[in-house]
Amino acid sequence: MNTGKPKLNIAIYWGAACGGCCVSVLDVHEGLLEIINSVEFSFWPIALDTKYHEVENWPDKHVDICLFNGAVRNSENEHMAKVLRKKSKVLIAYGACSHLGGIPGLANLSTKESLFKRVYDESESTVNESKVRPQTEFKVPEGTLTLPTMYNDVRPLDQVVDVDYFLPGCPPQTERLVEVLTLVLSGAALPPKGSVVGAYEKALCDYCDRVKSENKKISKFYRHWEINDDGKTCLFEQGVICMGPATRGGCGARCIKANKPCGGCYGPTAECSDPGATMISAIATMIASDDPKDIEKTVESIADPAGTFYRYSVPNSILRRSVK
Repeated sequence: MNTGKPKLNIAIYWGAACGGCCVSVLDVHEGLLEIINSVEFSFWPIALDTKYHEVENWPDKHVDICLFNGAVRNSENEHMAKVLRKKSKVLIAYGACSHLGGIPGLANLSTKESLFKRVYDESESTVNESKVRPQTEFKVPEGTLTLPTMYNDVRPLDQVVDVDYFLPGCPPQTERLVEVLTLVLSGAALPPKGSVVGAYEKALCDYCDRVKSENKKISKFYRHWEINDDGKTCLFEQGVICMGPATRGGCGARCIKANKPCGGCYGPTAECSDPGATMISAIATMIASDDPKDIEKTVESIADPAGTFYRYSVPNSILRRSVK
């Protein structure tokens, strides 16, 4: 992949996330050695010892590409998002958490106070009679210890800073990352700013090999482990909620090939303004009865609607968060 040109300077940051996006970079395996011939990693907390103050002292636009993975959950995440925006020529929201809010964004269905109460006061394994909570500052003989301020809301990256591109997935498929890096290294024209890269325009259903019929009707929905999946028929038509109709293709339908329904990590298609609303519309066309009581019974069979329809996208949806 070495083009003879100066190496691209790449930074990778890990916000509120599980670390899977960083692992997806390592999943390039031997290909990483070839990429390293053309790129230089200057900041990557999981792999390098670059300090925050060093990044803060870089000239603006010092980094060619920044892959920012993870949502913005606390003051440290927000600070680094703003720093890396200034230091980067191209800022990519890398992965579902940075793109949409991701799994951490489900916390927006609660409040910071209710989460702290559960974790520090009420959990079965907690002994905290003094009701101690995390403090942003604590003085000890050696000095003052500090922690970031945890925010009430989880936010995707573009709600904090200007984002150039979005590369979706939980995590993004490594092949898609290689395609994006290869495109940049080739010197080819980049897509318009704000584009979702490394994914397709059409819904995942268009790339799924499972057999679909017409006018299939459902009277009850199931968790995928509650049915005897035949491995061939569309999971939705077997009564299992699959987010394929509301989700971009590009992942290779790997979850479905493993007999697991799509959870929606690649985000909504360009025509889909909200994944939950799209899925509700799709479900409405499949309910077997017109009787209000039967409809209500069918809808009630959907376990955890919010966690199913908005598993990766609460902060970026029309809901944004719970309202008390």
